[in-house]
Amino acid sequence: MKYYGGCDAGSTYTKCVILDETGKMVASVTLKSKINTVESAQLALDEAVKQVEGLKDAKELAYLVGTGYGRNKVPFADENISEISCHAMGVHVADPSVTSIIDIGGQDVKGIAIDPKDGTVMNFAMNDKCSAGTGRFFEAMARSFEMDLDDFCALPLKAKNIIPITSQCTVFAESEVISLVGEGKPMEDIAAGLMTSVAKRCFVMAKKAGATDCIALTGGCAKNVGLKQAIEKVLHLKVKDLPIDPQLMGALGAAEFARQKGGAKA
Repeated sequence: MKYYGGCDAGSTYTKCVILDETGKMVASVTLKSKINTVESAQLALDEAVKQVEGLKDAKELAYLVGTGYGRNKVPFADENISEISCHAMGVHVADPSVTSIIDIGGQDVKGIAIDPKDGTVMNFAMNDKCSAGTGRFFEAMARSFEMDLDDFCALPLKAKNIIPITSQCTVFAESEVISLVGEGKPMEDIAAGLMTSVAKRCFVMAKKAGATDCIALTGGCAKNVGLKQAIEKVLHLKVKDLPIDPQLMGALGAAEFARQKGGAKA
């Protein structure tokens, strides 16, 4: 049996997926990224290899594709492919009916339209000039609320009203939040305002990419229940839940590319 790997070296988390010859996912790993990208990728690969009986080293993979922020630093990678293409392919593998993605990573937001026939990218739009609306943004906001990230993300579900957040910059938004909290405004209503602000940014990216009715969220922020609710309200459509961890989509797509390319090479 041959195995194929995908390593998504993200700015916040490093993910790794291994597929067998049939396309079955036999290993998956998500680790907090270290400053050293090579070290992060190596750790993720080592952990994934441990999950596969008969594999002892990542060098034994028939083909390995690197993707993500640090895709050029993935050890032993046979090829590097952009995270846009890998997220599209990963979602196509997970659920071929999905034709549009909003990918919210640690440092950027992307809208991606997928060809349902083969999982290739038809169009995309990206906001990588500002961290507002990304994983880093939500981490900063959670600190402002003096809450852990999961509790903060669930807070908007309790909101009775939405307090608009006017600042588009992470630094200014944080100051605005602190002021609102100081005024005694309900924290859940402030959090709902933050999520709505981010959802509007996602809406712009999705529309620029040509989003249709069937949309899914990928990246770590896809697990943000408050954001998902806000996106559904702003986009006026249901966000489809993926059957595989949405944070793994880039690594899954990279592994599928590895399977296709490695199989063709063989």
